[in-house]
Amino acid sequence: MITLTGVDNKMIANNLTPSLAIHPGEMIKDEIEYRGITQKSLATQMGISPTLLNEILNCKRSISAKYALLFEAALGIDAEVWIRQQARYDIQIAKSDKSFIARLADIRKVAAIL
Repeated sequence: MITLTGVDNKMIANNLTPSLAIHPGEMIKDEIEYRGITQKSLATQMGISPTLLNEILNCKRSISAKYALLFEAALGIDAEVWIRQQARYDIQIAKSDKSFIARLADIRKVAAIL
């Protein structure tokens, strides 16, 4: 975390948490709509079921490394883009879980004592 004297840490751009977590499936859905590709044809090209693809595009399933590589092959967008976006999404969702944040705070207290 960046700190500056006289400046509220919450107001420094690098310390801000985006208000909306974006699942990579949303980005892929926008991309295939822009390209005019149907979900069914993309699923067939990737060798996965249309139901599985739909779950990814509707943010009900995470993008694994294998799926990211399949999207890379089908869309020409580097797999690392999808993996990084999935990680950002997962972290942001975890940070919005108040009970999990409390658990992290408890762990940090113990770690500070050691």
